[in-house]
Amino acid sequence: MADHVLGIAMNGVTGRMGYRQHLTRSILAIRDAGGLELPDGTRVIPEPVLVGRSEHKLREIARRHDIERWSTDLDAVLADDSVSIYFDAQITHAREAAVRSAIAAGKHVYVEKPTADTLEAALELAKLAEQAGVRNGVVQDKLFLPGLLKLRRLIDSGFFGKILSIRGEFGYWVFEGDWQPGQRPSWNYRAEEGGGIVLDMFPHWHYVLENLFSPVRTVTARTATHIPRRWDEKGRAYEATADDAAYGIFELADGTLAQINSSWSVRVDRDELVEFQVDGTHGSAVAGLRDCRIQHRSTTPKASWDPDAVDTVGYRDQWERVPDNTEFPNGFRAQWEAFLSHVVSGTDFPHDLLSGARGIQMAEAGLDSARTGRTVELSEVTTR
Repeated sequence: MADHVLGIAMNGVTGRMGYRQHLTRSILAIRDAGGLELPDGTRVIPEPVLVGRSEHKLREIARRHDIERWSTDLDAVLADDSVSIYFDAQITHAREAAVRSAIAAGKHVYVEKPTADTLEAALELAKLAEQAGVRNGVVQDKLFLPGLLKLRRLIDSGFFGKILSIRGEFGYWVFEGDWQPGQRPSWNYRAEEGGGIVLDMFPHWHYVLENLFSPVRTVTARTATHIPRRWDEKGRAYEATADDAAYGIFELADGTLAQINSSWSVRVDRDELVEFQVDGTHGSAVAGLRDCRIQHRSTTPKASWDPDAVDTVGYRDQWERVPDNTEFPNGFRAQWEAFLSHVVSGTDFPHDLLSGARGIQMAEAGLDSARTGRTVELSEVTTR
């Protein structure tokens, strides 16, 4: 049986995330390993075709990584029969039109989140892909990372008993850009360009909650623009019009309550930039992107409150570390492999454009809740 050579149009890989995680650590890593082996013994060989606006950047990346094809003409690439998959890691507001064109050209599509600027547009993309019969997926990388895979293992084993609550903390200090350059692009802080931490991070929290625990039913959120003035990549001052922090409470379908704080204006006092604490009747866990620590009810200390005495218990020392017990590949690569297998063999891939639309629905609900002060109930979204 012949191997499967798949041309993949990769749009947006001149950016940091697209280049590091999707091109070099995923597609090129798979290519350089001889391809992805399928259960029938055949292999999927990805052949990237770089797409973007900067001829200079594309040529340099292609030269550096021995990539034969690149182009600034997306329509020409989509008209190429040797290209089977379109991947999009552009800024959000440029994504919808490109994905529409790819679907119209009959390409399978795999895109970064959020899949579009609005729920309406995201649902339209999901509907178009369904009608065209193309395989489609959205990047939900955190589900494939070691810390959350360990958390999944604990859930599946029944470690928690009845899960009571989930608390998430995400964020770090993003420099304003005046006396130190900011480490995020300036468009992230302009609402008119699709910026804002809610639109960026709530889709992540949605797929984590939905896939590990239970569907989200209600959203209560407050947002803030803590740093109202920033400086862009050229040192020019601008007014931040997008939220840089969000504080959310999410009620899940099974009654579990989740509270997740997200901020680009917080200094880190955690082991990792994001951590989720899950508390259950039989045990608790704290999971980051790589590590996971647990405390079973049989080893839970009996804490007591005494504000007049020095507390020398050392609570964090009483947690155990969950062992790796396996090798964990790069999370982006792991999901790419799952999608390539889905395209070639039709294997299950639940991370489709409709699931991406549900993430945008939660982001819009968060912004609505912050604006109106009310709790927003999520309705079922479909392509029909």
